[in-house]
Amino acid sequence: MKHQLRGLLPRPSWKQIVVSLLIAGLGLLAARALSQVNQDITLMYTEYTLGATELAHISADVIRFRATIIRALEARTKQDFERITVGLPEQRARIQHAIDRYAAASLRVSRSGRSEVDDLRAVKISLDDYFQAASKTMMLLTQMWIAATPQEAAALRQQAEIQAADNSGPKLIQVSLALDRLLETIADVAKDLRDEGTQTLRDTSSAL
Repeated sequence: MKHQLRGLLPRPSWKQIVVSLLIAGLGLLAARALSQVNQDITLMYTEYTLGATELAHISADVIRFRATIIRALEARTKQDFERITVGLPEQRARIQHAIDRYAAASLRVSRSGRSEVDDLRAVKISLDDYFQAASKTMMLLTQMWIAATPQEAAALRQQAEIQAADNSGPKLIQVSLALDRLLETIADVAKDLRDEGTQTLRDTSSAL
């Protein structure tokens, strides 16, 4: 029976074999292309959409950190000062955590030459400079509340106000500028990924 069935079934011609191989090859090509596009879409969401959102939160957190120090400058009592500033270490840690989390992502260079690595480094440097300046303001305020005389306390308060305005203020602007540049670079890289995905789909469609 088996021999009869084999005799009834025609052997595929070489043309049919070639066509079958082409169909299989194009199927694999399409699968790889779709897989790559899917990876790019996932990357754009997890590393760029979420990353940009976290960086925007960093900007807001830095401004909140600054506002807390300004409130500390205006504190009327030592108890008020301690209550206002108790959350500063947590705010700073949240900012640092967001930066570290983004730094662990797959950083890239856009086609236009913008580098996420370089721009992220600039953000880190500007943040370090700002936090150092803010720490000096906090040190002066802490000394003010344990000053031996009202005259010494007044002098320390004046130094802290000058430090916050003339030193910390410009450094905060540098942080904002560095964050803006990094966000622009992220958008540039995300556009490259989108364009690459679109081109991959076009090439696959043309091949099919």
